[in-house]
Amino acid sequence: MEYRQLGASGLKVPVLSFGTATFGGAGEFFKAWGQTQLDDAKKLVQLCMDAGVNFFDTADVYSGGVAEEILGKALVGIRNEVLLSTKATFKMGEDPNYGSSRYHLVRSVENSLRRLQTDHIDIYHMHGFDGNTPVDETLHALNDLISSGKIRYIACSNFSGWHLMKSLSTSERYGWSKYIAHQAYYSLLDREFEWELMPLGLDQNIGTIVWSPLASGQLGGKFRRGQPIPQDNRRSQGGSHGPETDLERLYTIVDALDEVAEEVGKTVPQVAINWLLQRPTVANIIIGARNEEQLKQNLAATGWNLTTEQVRKLDAASELPPIYPYWHQRQDTNLNPLPKFY
Repeated sequence: MEYRQLGASGLKVPVLSFGTATFGGAGEFFKAWGQTQLDDAKKLVQLCMDAGVNFFDTADVYSGGVAEEILGKALVGIRNEVLLSTKATFKMGEDPNYGSSRYHLVRSVENSLRRLQTDHIDIYHMHGFDGNTPVDETLHALNDLISSGKIRYIACSNFSGWHLMKSLSTSERYGWSKYIAHQAYYSLLDREFEWELMPLGLDQNIGTIVWSPLASGQLGGKFRRGQPIPQDNRRSQGGSHGPETDLERLYTIVDALDEVAEEVGKTVPQVAINWLLQRPTVANIIIGARNEEQLKQNLAATGWNLTTEQVRKLDAASELPPIYPYWHQRQDTNLNPLPKFY
């Protein structure tokens, strides 16, 4: 398994991690993701470990804490052999004090530690940006939690460019720990991440941890031109994020994926994941699976690389017309020398 440096930190992570949003299946939203219980969770964890994937990602809101509980039990006896990532910000229960306040974060860390049966969290993410809490309150609380030994590194997720830059500037001003990574939504189908967040990551040395690399299963090989839209997936069952998909654009991307997959002798999802592994700033991709076969397929996305020409073919099929000001910035490549896909 290949390891990469995670942003401006000394931490190296495997290029794949295993996401546990499928654990538990409590509530209609997460039921659509999966309903993996403890026995099967242990098998999936062992498959990951056997493949060199020792990085596991979860969040407190996944099935209302059930996913953390299952993961904690599945890691009993091997906790010191793995990297563990979880998140907080969103509402848990009826307490109106949620978000990224000191009050909520301190309580959230304690609850996650209990559910995960551990004394520390390796990477702790702000699951989203809280516009009601001062940035310095959030980062001061996180810095204190690092000083106490309860968390090792901090990261964010689903931030806009100015959210992340303001946070980095605040940490630098006070000498506090900085976010080392941004967990972001990115795939061949959804490439808006490239417009601002990827250049920011390059400039500030922020590692990217990709979530939903197959666009809620739409790049999994089942969505095809001229065929009925499958109903046995997360998006069709109401467990997806984001706007409605332009199906014609999706089918154009899948057509290109089919061509490349045939050339390299791999599956469509393996090619889609491998494409991401060749993008700037990407240090890790979170893969999920409802069963062992899905996991084995996703694990096989590493250990090989697409050719430059194959990458260009996929780039061309999936390119998005940039919104303002990015289309304007591309007019003079001497002022903006970044590659076109930014």
